[in-house]
Amino acid sequence: MSADIANLKHWQYTIDLERIAWAVFDVKGQSHNTLGREQFAELDRIVTAVAHGAQDRTVRGLVIMSGKDKSFIAGANIKEFDDLKTEEDVIEAVRAGTAVFDRIEALPVPVVAAINGACLGGGLEFALACHYRIATREDATRIGLPEVKLGIIPGLNGSARWLRQAGPMSAMPPMLAGKLLRPGQARAAGAVDQLVPTRHELKWAARKAVLKNAHSQPSRAWQPLLMFEPGRAFLANRMRKETAAKVRAEHYPAPFRLIDLFEKHGGSFDDMKRAETKFFAPLMISDQSRNLRRVFRLSEMLKAEAPKDGWRPARAHVIGAGTMGADIAMACVREGMEVSLQDNSPEAVEKALKRADAFFKKRMRSPLEAEKAKARLLADPQGAQIHRADVVIEAIYENLDAKRAVFAEVEPKLKPGALLATNTSSLKIEDIASALQDPSRLIGLHFFNPVTVLPLVEVVKGADSREEEIRRGAAFVTRIGKLPLIVKSSPGFLVNRTLAPYMFGAMQKLAEGTPKEKIDAAAEEFGMPVGPIELVDIVGLDVALSVAKILKLPTPDDHPLMQLVAEKKLGKKTGEGFYKWVDGKREKPATAPNFAKADLSVLGRELIAPLIDESEKALADGVVADADHVDAGAVFGAGFAPFRGGPLHYRASLKARENGAAKTGGEPVHAG
Repeated sequence: MSADIANLKHWQYTIDLERIAWAVFDVKGQSHNTLGREQFAELDRIVTAVAHGAQDRTVRGLVIMSGKDKSFIAGANIKEFDDLKTEEDVIEAVRAGTAVFDRIEALPVPVVAAINGACLGGGLEFALACHYRIATREDATRIGLPEVKLGIIPGLNGSARWLRQAGPMSAMPPMLAGKLLRPGQARAAGAVDQLVPTRHELKWAARKAVLKNAHSQPSRAWQPLLMFEPGRAFLANRMRKETAAKVRAEHYPAPFRLIDLFEKHGGSFDDMKRAETKFFAPLMISDQSRNLRRVFRLSEMLKAEAPKDGWRPARAHVIGAGTMGADIAMACVREGMEVSLQDNSPEAVEKALKRADAFFKKRMRSPLEAEKAKARLLADPQGAQIHRADVVIEAIYENLDAKRAVFAEVEPKLKPGALLATNTSSLKIEDIASALQDPSRLIGLHFFNPVTVLPLVEVVKGADSREEEIRRGAAFVTRIGKLPLIVKSSPGFLVNRTLAPYMFGAMQKLAEGTPKEKIDAAAEEFGMPVGPIELVDIVGLDVALSVAKILKLPTPDDHPLMQLVAEKKLGKKTGEGFYKWVDGKREKPATAPNFAKADLSVLGRELIAPLIDESEKALADGVVADADHVDAGAVFGAGFAPFRGGPLHYRASLKARENGAAKTGGEPVHAG
């Protein structure tokens, strides 16, 4: 072996007695493998060595594997993206990577990608450049091109290669959604060729693939359709319609540009490869992509709140089998925990178990997995299993005396070291903790409804809460696949505190005569997932009123909220609030009202201003650690438009642009 290949930092390169070359990828100092300049440069050296070995018959094939347990390649190193300032910078960087992949594809010996763990973005583009792909069925294995979630499209020819391999009907939908596929789904979509049960069989399967000179066989059934331009146009128009039903092109242009790429160049593999780079470059330097990459980093920041030294709870006990308690239990079970569910009402427990059964049948990947999940959720009306729990969560109704009574009763039954938490949304942690012999062990875990959908959990630190318990609370939250946001115990914590002025400001505009449909349309035009009036209906008008009282917001008797609450019109849950609801869906008029876009843009900024103002106040009050945590809470908890990067980042960006316009004598900035 040459000294050039022996001196690798991120790769281990060996050749066995059967003349099979093994390249094991293990990026130093990272828990996940990513591809950056250094890694590509070393890979290029490996490809050169394999090419020479193939020529002199010392190498008969190459296997690409990972040295990490749960990460094949998680994608490109997005930190390096920020160094790219112009389209020319992007094109130059991308072509360096695509050239390496082209060299791999052109090797005269079989190249096998042996995949275990995350194979995402640039990782899958790498695998698609190999001649054959084998993946494990392990839970950690996920395969996909999620680039649209970062405001870009695949940039290393992954779209062209997947399309060539599987055709538009299999390849385009997961790319347009940025979907991460399970191993079986990935094989069905043509992204992998073979599956093995676990990583222990992977090396042997890869060896056999090399020895039999395995090459993936692309499907040819769709080829005439791709070559036929009207056929591509027909499919593209259908894709645009389906995508537009989910996202707006002006907010999230990437999937629409991917459709354009397919329509214009999908008939030729070489044309699509060349065009992909040109489509990719402007997206990479766009504001939307920069902000979405920022949001990705915010999610990684929240995950890092959990200590990495290993506490991993296996059993949880939830007290309260109402909607919130049942959903918390389901979220824990879905991630493999055993859960006991306690409530004074056996009927409530039974109802919760039936809901859970339906949820597991719908969400788990197979009937067997659904049955296993069902078996992990135990009815425990009297709390007999509490002594076994690593985590105990109280999720009863919002009443201080009732919560204090629960904790006074359960404290003596806890096993040493059990994490103790309340799901309060409004009460001070220290007030609840006063019922405990050791008040320092109690923390808040504020989940958002619906628990099984929303990713954020506020980890609430009371005046006496131990730092160790807060960190373990964050570890539990990440254990169940959610994002922990550490907040100070204060009225409304962060998310409800910042959402309330937004919702009540909208209701004030409604009281002043602005149609509710226009208010909601303006918020959606800004980028919010639903408008504030509809959001009040979803949250519940009684809940909104309760939050208003906690935050001391004015609610005079003639306030529209007060009138509807008095009439028991509480929103979605009662079938009527500001809107009417049928079977859980808002009734919409046969003809949607049409509002001028300029008016909506102005109104949208007015609606969002109170949320940003309150975010600044919450930061000043020390509710969270810094501005990044405020933005993370707003995006993942309040649904603030991700492509804008968070409320504080958005306002800072506007100020920077205004200052730039003032210095250059340009027009004032009015961002939509």
